[in-house]
Amino acid sequence: MITYPIPMVPGPVRVPPAVMAAYQIAYGSADLEEEFFRLYADTEARLQTLLGTGHPVVLQTGEGMLALWSALKSCLVPGDRVLAVATGVFGYGIGEMARALGCEVRTLGLPYDQTLDDLTALEAALRAFKPKMITAVHCETPSGTLNPIADLGRLKEQLQIPLLYLDAVASAGGTPVEADAWGIDLCLCASQKCLSAPADMAFLSVSPRAWDVIAAVDYAGYDALKPFRTALKDRYFPYTPNWQGVAGLHAAAGLLLEEGLVRSFARHERVAAYCRQELVRLGLELFPAPSAVPSPTVTAVKLPAGKSWPAFDAALRRHGLVVAGSYGPLAGKVFRLGHMGSQADLTLVEKAVAVIAAVL
Repeated sequence: MITYPIPMVPGPVRVPPAVMAAYQIAYGSADLEEEFFRLYADTEARLQTLLGTGHPVVLQTGEGMLALWSALKSCLVPGDRVLAVATGVFGYGIGEMARALGCEVRTLGLPYDQTLDDLTALEAALRAFKPKMITAVHCETPSGTLNPIADLGRLKEQLQIPLLYLDAVASAGGTPVEADAWGIDLCLCASQKCLSAPADMAFLSVSPRAWDVIAAVDYAGYDALKPFRTALKDRYFPYTPNWQGVAGLHAAAGLLLEEGLVRSFARHERVAAYCRQELVRLGLELFPAPSAVPSPTVTAVKLPAGKSWPAFDAALRRHGLVVAGSYGPLAGKVFRLGHMGSQADLTLVEKAVAVIAAVL
């Protein structure tokens, strides 16, 4: 098995020993044990703090895409109107997911190196299109950008759009997420980014308005949200819960809350700023435009002139550093360093920058 002493991929990130230890305990049958129900409830409370919400948080067994799909399938039917705010691979991709469900999708698209700022065009589109749901991405990991969401939430409330769906998979825990204050009805997250747990759990907060829509749609399937509304109260889950995964999330969220969210956010900002500064000093060009908001959890960099991604990647790996390429139109043009969760570590980033300097 190949391992790298300098892991800098933007998820799944390296897992701290305290989180791994939660997976080593022998548990009983989760859906029959009162101890599990208490663990689930306490984990939910920790995640509510992380997401800035008083609404229920659903814990699902599966990677983060499970939450993205389950929220769409549970809230939409063919013909529903969806306005997708897109500034990168995932923003455009979520629009395509809704289109695959038979929805009428309109995309408000920006270049991949930009972030949402002027809401004039968005307001005009919302007034004309009158969607049931707005979808957006907080952190576009392929682009290394962070979209401001608070103004979008205020606009959604002002225009009385029923649902705001936010992908916060790569931001929650590393930068403020205020689901209730921002008017987010479905705030979608995963275990393997800033929480530094294995890629086996998805979770999302669900507003009362979203629960009403979910009840009306009445979608049934493995990824359906509806059964989770009463699962804890009824002591009956739609499938066998992942006790280890919930325990891992509990431990991971506990580490962040023990550190303090304000300190975690400051750590991510400090490490990200250092990473960007040093890469620019080496003569590299950051991918986000100067006017865009850079992400505190991942830095996207243009591939050095004259270097192919496979050759550059191989050279970094020979020095023990593993970073990530990018997706879609950015494939082969951009590489990314993930300084999120346990990898938002100044010493680790210093080592990564030293390797990149040596390879260059």
